[in-house]
Amino acid sequence: MNRLNQYSCFDIIENNHDFLIINKHAGINVHKTKLEKGLLDYILLETGLCVDLCHRLDKDTSGIMVLGKHHDATSQISQLFANKQIQKRYVAISSEPPKKKQGAIIGDIVPARNGNYKLAKTKDNPSKTLFKSVNLIAKHRAWLLTPITGKTHQLRVILKSLGSPILGDSRYSNTVAKRMYLHCFHLSFQYNAIKYRFDFLPIDGEFSLLTHAPELWFSP
Repeated sequence: MNRLNQYSCFDIIENNHDFLIINKHAGINVHKTKLEKGLLDYILLETGLCVDLCHRLDKDTSGIMVLGKHHDATSQISQLFANKQIQKRYVAISSEPPKKKQGAIIGDIVPARNGNYKLAKTKDNPSKTLFKSVNLIAKHRAWLLTPITGKTHQLRVILKSLGSPILGDSRYSNTVAKRMYLHCFHLSFQYNAIKYRFDFLPIDGEFSLLTHAPELWFSP
């Protein structure tokens, strides 16, 4: 999908009466802090649009987000997320060989030290992630990740548990890169009886290696 409008921290993919679909750039906080503006601040500053969050992405994760343009839309879309009626798919790049190349991981993600999380063997309130991977050139591997749940750092913890942490993940990997190579490239849902699907594959940095992955590999 071609970018419709490019801004410093995001790209607008679709802008309609009810919601705004964007590609958030890596390194941008969704929520503002004392030291940094938040995503909504940048959107208002650069477009004049006042929108509301329906979900979030980690600061260093890029990808597709949907933002409500009025109260009813924000409420409906937030409820779709809560009911797991919105499908999200992510792509990640790693440079370490995994213990397992495809399958599903179910387990609790629990707090560890220094703000990190870890995958536990228990299943009291488990995360669930479907995954598959494919070799790229230069000893890199692409991961297609479908989170069924939405736990903190879920995908980052899952890939670390597989022995193949995300390239550039400063918390869970020893690799050094220009950014963390995790991106939400697919979002689909039904809103007011209309089915929507958005796909946006990145091309920056090591993500350019995705041109070596089979096209059908990304199909839902």
